[in-house]
Amino acid sequence: MKKIIRLLALVLLIVIFYFGFTTYPKLELISGFSAKSIASGHFLDHRSKELIEKGDNDIKLMDLATNTIDEAGKFATSSVYGLKERKAIYREGLGATLIDDDYDISKPYLLPKRAKSKALPFPYGNIDPKDTVFSNIDYSKLKKAVDDSFDKNGGKAKRTRAVVVLYKDKLIAEQYDTGFNKNSKILGWSMTKSITNSAFGVLAKQGKIDIYKPAPIAEWQNDDRKIITINDLLHMNSGLEWEENYSKICDATIMLFQSGDMAKVQREKPAQFKPNTHWNYSSGTTNLLSGILKSQFKTQQEYLDFWYSAVIDKIGMNSMIVEQDMAGTFVGSSYAWATARDWSKFGLLYLHKGNWKGEQILDESWVKYSATPTNTSKGAYGAQFWLNAGGKFPDVPRDMFYCSGYQGQMVAIIPSLDMVIVRMGLKEEDQGFDFNGFLKGIIGSVKK
Repeated sequence: MKKIIRLLALVLLIVIFYFGFTTYPKLELISGFSAKSIASGHFLDHRSKELIEKGDNDIKLMDLATNTIDEAGKFATSSVYGLKERKAIYREGLGATLIDDDYDISKPYLLPKRAKSKALPFPYGNIDPKDTVFSNIDYSKLKKAVDDSFDKNGGKAKRTRAVVVLYKDKLIAEQYDTGFNKNSKILGWSMTKSITNSAFGVLAKQGKIDIYKPAPIAEWQNDDRKIITINDLLHMNSGLEWEENYSKICDATIMLFQSGDMAKVQREKPAQFKPNTHWNYSSGTTNLLSGILKSQFKTQQEYLDFWYSAVIDKIGMNSMIVEQDMAGTFVGSSYAWATARDWSKFGLLYLHKGNWKGEQILDESWVKYSATPTNTSKGAYGAQFWLNAGGKFPDVPRDMFYCSGYQGQMVAIIPSLDMVIVRMGLKEEDQGFDFNGFLKGIIGSVKK
């Protein structure tokens, strides 16, 4: 009996040691991710805690978090076995922000001024459009392609939440998973990077910024980083040190779930390579770009307003909210929420080379610049947009460029077909969702 007790004690010690060595360092990231996800999903899109836990938070280790929602205080808290509790607060017009113990929640804050779109049919407005039938679309093939992207009978093989397809400025397909509809706001994750791109595009069109000049960062002026340009940052080939691996504690997870000033994280990284020699995907770079944008305005209010007045509300993406970090900087890498319809509007802007109903919001040259392969990316990346120039999706036209986000968010822009395809969900290609087959099926509905 004593031997059995000793053996059980030894096993318990091994389990405790293993947990402490492998999981304890991740607890703050787990509770941070969970609190932020619960607060945003609940207060922005009115989802229940249970739906968020079974959907958005259905990620390895996230089931360790215990979550609570304070409706009156408008915040969510999460902890793991009572340890490392984190809080995310919600503010109408700003979305949710993950805060630390030093954050003063009583501090006054500014809200972006918003403008509603004109009463026009979607996609140029928000009124439900009339059905449009194209003679060259095989609607049975189209319906099958869209249907096949969704799970049946509560399965979790594909986990698609929304699909919207625009063809020649008309809505030709739209479908939602149970619990979601045309008004559901869905997090775009890294599709937000393309929104950041558009803000720079407007500033460039206005002649207020030269992306080919060195980045205006004082801390870099006395070392090798002083030659890094905004163009290098937009193309993710600045040469700055950065690790982005969401399966572990890395620069990206520390930034998103532990940092109060996300622009600062990449700004403080040393140079590993000369600019334009090594492409390295970095969410830190995009948040640094958001900080650079912030420095272009005299006041915080002007910075907040610009993102919406220059692009988001300009094209009627009225559902969109871009969330901030504790420093009041838009998390331009990851935190834009919008309906699938509004995400498709953004794709339409780039499909039409920056033109929106006759108004040139972005120069045509900016859209071409965004969709031109970055040096050393092997045709996979442009300027805050992903590309199919290298043939990642073999059955999709090479001219496709797209916004892409964690868990399989996509806004695909296909100029040769005059088409925009939006897919929102919870599974990426390496997790089993066949994006090539999905896109191929929709494209195949267009008769040649």
